Order: sequence, then C-alpha cells, then structure tokens
Amino acid sequence: MFKYILIFLIAAGIAYIFTPVALKLAIRIGAMDVPSDDRRMHTSPIPRLGGIAIYLGTVASIVLVLPYSPEVTGILLGGTVILITGIADDIYKLSPWAKLACQAASAIVLFTFGVRIHFIGVPFGSGYLYFPWIISLIVTVIWIAGITNTINLIDGLDGLAAGVAAIASLSLAYIAYINQRPEVSLITLAVAGSSMGFLPFNFNPAKIFMGDGGSLFLGFMLAAVSIVGPMKGAAAIATIIPVLVLGLPIFDTAFAIFRRIIKRKPIMEADKEHLHHRILSKGMDQKRTVIVFYTLSGILGIAAVLVNNNMFVYGFLLIILTFALVYVFSYTKREEQIDDNQRDRR
Repeated sequence: MFKYILIFLIAAGIAYIFTPVALKLAIRIGAMDVPSDDRRMHTSPIPRLGGIAIYLGTVASIVLVLPYSPEVTGILLGGTVILITGIADDIYKLSPWAKLACQAASAIVLFTFGVRIHFIGVPFGSGYLYFPWIISLIVTVIWIAGITNTINLIDGLDGLAAGVAAIASLSLAYIAYINQRPEVSLITLAVAGSSMGFLPFNFNPAKIFMGDGGSLFLGFMLAAVSIVGPMKGAAAIATIIPVLVLGLPIFDTAFAIFRRIIKRKPIMEADKEHLHHRILSKGMDQKRTVIVFYTLSGILGIAAVLVNNNMFVYGFLLIILTFALVYVFSYTKREEQIDDNQRDRR
C-alpha cells in the first residue's frame, strides 16, 4: 500500500512545484491563450504550458516507483510524443491533421512496445475475438486518437479536464487494484496525482491552463492504461469498463461529431455546443458547471466499479441517473428562462 500512496504524492508534489515554473516559462516564450473569440471564458491572456508540470509529475513518479517493463517504457515514450505535439500546438498552432498524425505516431509507439488492442470481448457471451496484427494496429490507433481527443475537447473551463482526468484515473486505479493489476493502478495513480497537483493553479479563476500539451497527454495516458487492461474477469466486462469510466467525455465527443455531421460542418471545427457550454448557457457559473461535471464523472466511476463487481443492476441504474442528470442540466429550460419568455409574449 505504501507504493500506491507514494506514487500519488510524488506526482502531486512535482506537478505542484513545477506548475509555477511552467507559468513563468509560458510568459517568457509567449505561450499565452489570448481570448480571440466568444468561445473563450476568460477575458485576459493566460499562460498555457501547464501540461509540462503534469507530464513531469506523472513521468518522474512512474520512473521512481515502477520497475522497468516494455509496456511502461512504451507508455512513457508515447506520452512524450504526445506532450511535444501539444506544446508545439500551444506555441505554433498545428493543423488538426498534423496533430492527428502525431497521435497516430504515439499509438504506433505503444503498439511497438506491446501495448495494443489485440482482442475484444464477445458481447453478451464469454471468450475473446482476436484480431490480425494489422486490424489490431488500426483499432489501437483509433482508440488512442479517440480517447486522447475526448479529454482535449472537454478542456474548455477552468479545472474541468484536470478534475475529470483525476476522477477517471482514480476509478481505473481502484478497479485495477481489486483485479490485481498493480502496474496499471500505479500508473493511473500517478496521472491522478499530477492532475490534482496542477488543479490548485487551474481551478477557477485559473492562473495557468494545461494547454493541448496537458489535455492530450492526460487523454493519451488514460487511453494507454485502459489498453494495458485493469480487467481479468469476463471478456465483455473488460471491454465495457474503460468506456464507462470515460463515459462523459466520450459521450460529449461522439455527440459533437454527430452534431457537426448533421449540420454539415467540418468535424474538427470548434463550436459552443459542448456539454459544458450548454450547462453554462442555463445560467450556471464556471465553478458550479465544473462541479456538476465532477459529480457526473464520479457517478460513472462508481458505476464502473459496480459493473466490475458484477453488480450490473446497480451499475445500470447509476448510468441511467447520470444521463438523466446530463439531460436535466444541459437540455431543459430553466424556470427563469421560461418565465421570461412568457413575459415577452405578453
């Protein structure tokens, strides 16, 4: 148990210490998030290289606590590729296709070191469906790119991405621990620790943003550890657990893609219709909106634990509750708005 506490504290401490350093570096080299459109929630330039501190906390704690293994090496190398990609984007603004190519490269690094999706659980049955290596590579690249971008896309409010990543990491860490996968548990605790060490500087009002370097790195790490696999139980459950833990950002990303296709807009074109934007539009401030997201993510994390423990009914009820709350917070009109509309008609 000492190792689990130690890796979390090392990651949190290093991230906390180096976040002010990253802040000064960002100011010095001009890596600032300047509000240039109505999607920005801030009104003055804010440094955006906080991902460096998150990276240092995560990597240093893993190197210090975990023994060497090809899988861990692959995850750290792939994470380094992603961090460099994100920092380049924070400074030079890469094209979406350039970022996607770099994400594919990081997935290939993982694949080379044996971190890959080479089977899938048979739905509603037992056993596994194994993939040929080329299909395994394609599926691995799609999974890594998809999950990496889900965290990036929800990084729209102060403290949102860091908090959601921490909650998802803690959920995966617990599930890995009870399934006797200590290496997965330790890696996810490192991610959780570095996220929480960074959070005091990033919660509203934020002094620094994690930038694409941080959000892409966190998304990549969560995607990678879910491939390593915290599950040793039924095949179908092993497939479902990571999707449940990351359910909120996955839902938001999937709905964003669907929305843009319906409106015949480019899939990679940003908009103000993400879940956090919709909740804000109902009259909540940033802090309350972020707390709502934390709560919903926590509920889904608990649901994943229940499903892992074969408590399917309770897990399913919590999933229904989560998306019912998403609907209430995001897609229903507030009474004040309805009253205002009625007064306008009069």
